Amino acid sequence: MGRIPLATSDKGLLVHLAAWYSKRRFGKVVEPLGAMSHHRGVLATISIMEFGVQRWHRLDPTLQCLAQIGAASTIGCSWCMDFGYWEAHHRGVDLAKIEGVPRWRQSEIYTDLERLVLEYAEAMTTTPPIVTDGLAARLRDHLGDARMVELTELVAVENLRSRFNSALGLESQGFKAECPLPQRG
Repeated sequence: MGRIPLATSDKGLLVHLAAWYSKRRFGKVVEPLGAMSHHRGVLATISIMEFGVQRWHRLDPTLQCLAQIGAASTIGCSWCMDFGYWEAHHRGVDLAKIEGVPRWRQSEIYTDLERLVLEYAEAMTTTPPIVTDGLAARLRDHLGDARMVELTELVAVENLRSRFNSALGLESQGFKAECPLPQRG
């Protein structure tokens, strides 16, 4: 249960449209929307930003998801971890990599580039950020400038989401449980 009411009824056209879109895309009204429904300006601004973020595709889906889950894991946002798993599932990302993020340093399943992305997400998310010139240079060597900018902004956006959700007490909403288990051959 959130620290403020999570209602979307009787809040005006923008909130109703956002709730309709959420139900259509995710099968339910996402709780951050319920929280944001108390402030139409915040809801409108974040909605526009999120529609823009959905159109970023310079990084492959695995790196995008690892960057976001890495930040959410560092912050400890269970809502974002839950939703991130669902998102990764629907984007065809190897879910073992998503589940392993909290223990990525001990795992053998990540490529060198994936490890750099996770290290970067963690370094950006730590307060204060501890990104070094060396880490940024290694990533830039792999990614180039445009993908480096996309990666950095994805981690920054996830910090915004995770900190908002955590501060308002939003917890897992059951997205991971909705993902079908892979069939065994």
